[in-house]
Amino acid sequence: MARKLFQRYLPHRDTVLDHQLMRRLAPLLRHPSLWHLNRHSAAGGVAIGMFAGLVPGPLQMLTAALLAIWLKRNLPVALLCTLYTNPLTIVPLYLLAYEFGKLILGDSSNSLPLPEPDWQALPLADWAGAAASWLQAMGAPLLIGLPALALSLAVLGYVVVHLLWRWHVTQSWNKRGQQRAAGKR
Repeated sequence: MARKLFQRYLPHRDTVLDHQLMRRLAPLLRHPSLWHLNRHSAAGGVAIGMFAGLVPGPLQMLTAALLAIWLKRNLPVALLCTLYTNPLTIVPLYLLAYEFGKLILGDSSNSLPLPEPDWQALPLADWAGAAASWLQAMGAPLLIGLPALALSLAVLGYVVVHLLWRWHVTQSWNKRGQQRAAGKR
């Protein structure tokens, strides 16, 4: 059921490879594991997407694509899973990474080194500079916390997909067994 749902919405390999912008990359993208949807490739794709989602800046999908190609995991799932970070979630995730870094470093202070910028008062053109200054002021806790949170989310995503996939297969087997038992009577 879940596999069929994913396959309905994920692009087919040939559709992607036939696109004129992708023809040069076709040799890299022809490996079947990049497009096959099974428990291992889907879990790997989710883990890659969760990890790459916390890469700073607009490099998230590029990082996810490169990791999926290198590790031979489902490429569309990896790209799709990077979308958990967006303008609404990135600030809370970076604050969580900062706190996670403080926890790892043993820092018990309760305050941020610099208050969060007033995003609504800033013109849109000044957001990038304000965000860069704010992130730079967070220093070591953010530098340690960001990869630690990314790895934690990747492992969590991998385990959850494996458990959900196994639960779904078990439910399907039980349902088929009940249908066979009912048909023999």
